[in-house]
Amino acid sequence: MIKHIVHPTDLSPQGEVAFHHALALALANKARLDLIHVHDPAEPDHFERFPKVREVLGGWGVLPAGATVEDIAQTTGVTVGKVEIRDVDAVEGMMRFLGEHRPDLVVMASHGRGAVGRWLAGSISAELMHDSHLPTLLFGPGARGFIDPGNGALRLGRVAVPVDHDPSPAGILRRLEQLLGPLAPQFDLFHAGETAPEVHDGMGGTANVRLVGGTPVEAILAEAANADLLAMPTAGRKGLLGMLRGSTTERVLHDTPCALLALPPRDMR
Repeated sequence: MIKHIVHPTDLSPQGEVAFHHALALALANKARLDLIHVHDPAEPDHFERFPKVREVLGGWGVLPAGATVEDIAQTTGVTVGKVEIRDVDAVEGMMRFLGEHRPDLVVMASHGRGAVGRWLAGSISAELMHDSHLPTLLFGPGARGFIDPGNGALRLGRVAVPVDHDPSPAGILRRLEQLLGPLAPQFDLFHAGETAPEVHDGMGGTANVRLVGGTPVEAILAEAANADLLAMPTAGRKGLLGMLRGSTTERVLHDTPCALLALPPRDMR
């Protein structure tokens, strides 16, 4: 069950798909949703440029015309916060917020401009990344979504889950059920190699893991081609998004045709 979602935004149009998914997931879980933006203290506030929650909910038929801010929580069960953080280092400002609030899920785009773009370009310090182990739903440059843009309905069918011996896949199905179970997806585990790792199914048995050919990146991208979501355990030696610095996950994120859910090892214990 997801109780708190954070959507870091650089306020660019490219981040709209991530915002829509963050909002739809908050609706499905009746979760708190915080939209956060970091800017230089010398700049004016940007509240007027934040994603328009009421406008989107109205377009989805969730809120009536003329609804107030108070109507959001009363009608949907979702509490929305818009947070501006003044910091000369945008990445440190976002990481400080995540460290203090520890959301269940972070939802963000990787191809926006400004702070989020710099975040995924590898400008997070090792110390900050070591302290932040959070599940992160990422939308790369060409990633398709899994919601109906007309009404916000979530349509999550096949979730492709690449597993390896390192990082250990222990606990991955349990964690995926906690995050995505209410959406009733199909988890399809596969391994690029000759010997599949053992994955417990949470019911005293082991889950089926398909063996596929090709290099890890080739296999993952091939499986992602007909998946609604790619869910990857990550080595994440440096914590949240540490895997996005010259690693398999970074290359997959850039080319995957679907969204990517990154699961740090500590999150699956």
